[in-house]
Amino acid sequence: MRHGVRLAVDPGDARIGVAASDPSGMLASPVETIPRGKGDTQRIALLVVEREAREVIVGYPASLSGKEGPAARSARGFANSLVRLLDPVPVRLVDERLTTVTAQGQLLAGASFGKKGAKGGRARRSVIDQAAATVLLQSALDQERSTGHPPGEIVRASQGDS
Repeated sequence: MRHGVRLAVDPGDARIGVAASDPSGMLASPVETIPRGKGDTQRIALLVVEREAREVIVGYPASLSGKEGPAARSARGFANSLVRLLDPVPVRLVDERLTTVTAQGQLLAGASFGKKGAKGGRARRSVIDQAAATVLLQSALDQERSTGHPPGEIVRASQGDS
């Protein structure tokens, strides 16, 4: 198992869930939810520096058919923008199918979301985004520990650039 903090991002249309590992690469924890849009990649870059992350894992919503659909293309584009910004910190695309569903199930099983209403709904979605990133990262860490190899696909700046 490689030593060093990993940062995972789960980019959605409206928000980006962020999680980080401990320096030993054993345990993933939620960090924050970043609004999608202007300044989002810069915030991730700042978190990489603050946490001295050795790599960034981007959730990749692979389809069951193996074809790259719109959500997967969006994740790849987001990963490409991070590669250019974070160089030389590596960026990896890791299959994230079902992470949001898993995160919602874990949260519903173990925690209350507090007050209902608009504020409660936004807070709940923010927590779910962070939990999805945490599930993604923990899965990646466990996969690396079991196989001895980093998970997913390394993203190179030339992939998908036009």
